[in-house]
Amino acid sequence: MNRIIFHIDVNSAFLSWEAAKRVKNGESDIRKITSCIGGDPTTRRGVVLAKSNEAKKYGVKTGEPLSFSLRKCPRLQIFKPDFKLYSSCSKAFKSICKRYSPTMEEFSIDECFLDMTEIVNDSKDAVRIAYEIKDRIKNELGFTVNVGIGENKLCAKMASDFEKPDKVHTLFQSEVPTKMWPLPVGDLIYVGGASVKKLNSLGIYRIGQLANAKIDFLVKHFGNKRSLYMHNFANAIDDSPVTSERPEPKGYSNSVTLEENLTSIKEANTVLLALADAVTGHMRKDGNKAHSISVGIRFLNFQNQSHQMSFSEPLSTTEEVYEASKKLLKELWKSRRPIRLISVSLTNLTKLNGCKQLSFFDEPNKQIETIKKSDEKVNMVIDSLRKKYGFNVIKRCGVMKLDLVNESKLKKENNKY
Repeated sequence: MNRIIFHIDVNSAFLSWEAAKRVKNGESDIRKITSCIGGDPTTRRGVVLAKSNEAKKYGVKTGEPLSFSLRKCPRLQIFKPDFKLYSSCSKAFKSICKRYSPTMEEFSIDECFLDMTEIVNDSKDAVRIAYEIKDRIKNELGFTVNVGIGENKLCAKMASDFEKPDKVHTLFQSEVPTKMWPLPVGDLIYVGGASVKKLNSLGIYRIGQLANAKIDFLVKHFGNKRSLYMHNFANAIDDSPVTSERPEPKGYSNSVTLEENLTSIKEANTVLLALADAVTGHMRKDGNKAHSISVGIRFLNFQNQSHQMSFSEPLSTTEEVYEASKKLLKELWKSRRPIRLISVSLTNLTKLNGCKQLSFFDEPNKQIETIKKSDEKVNMVIDSLRKKYGFNVIKRCGVMKLDLVNESKLKKENNKY
């Protein structure tokens, strides 16, 4: 028997979770009105994290500034993010999923994979159980999910993205030519905007065209590795296992789309401090430090640029990452064209308690070592307070002056990969 994999995805998670809470408390269902989650309703700053279907009809998009959304839909009702609620809801729906399979892989806060190979008897049984999971989550928790069924993780995830909400879809290998190949190539997982643009320029608009393209032709334009995985995915080839154990992260990234364009280095440095604070905290929580740091920016025309530097001695404190990111930004942003997005990434990881590399040629600087140890102690105190009382319990002075960045967005986009 072939593998049977489920992908469970909460429909418009943040909005659904807020709506379920309100309905439970006897309030109106915000899923039925033009509403969204994102930013601060009083200042109307920040970005859209989730939107209702009614808001979608007006062209409101996830990730866009609230000011843009309000121009499209002046009656849009904005609700502030509640990450404590989201964490609770995420645990609740995944707890139900775990009852159906011992092998569950958490893909994100609102998605998971289940390996159902040893649980179901055949495809009909798989569909029956998928409906049971979907309906159980809806009846017990008050929000809906989509369940995708396939013979690998790729097909299961593609299937869950078909018509929404509150649906079960299959994408077995025999269904790939009719269900997946006619879709736009941009619907294929992990094929981003730049690749879509390039594929379109080569006359490839549908997933089926990519699946049937000559691999040599793709290698000529995309390189060997990228061509191979795009071609495999277009042909629904994916051997990756569903695993309950989280793999060791290769890096951490944090990015923010800004409410207003950045035009001064002073403002940009303040944003960098907020990003450095969030991403290093996430990294230290996993007991890691990084040898490499990268800063990326996006201009108004969606052009992206980035610079990277590496260090023989790894970085772990907010102060170290902040100082390095400022240098990178200064080198990167010489044109001073308005910036719409800034990102900070940390890679080339090692453990916090790892040995320090010493050199015969480096003269020890006691003053620098003292400052570094002091910074490490301060970071440890901040981390422990945030772990106990939440991320916003303590803020750095520079970040408190920042009104351009939506802090919930910073937390949302603090990713490991």
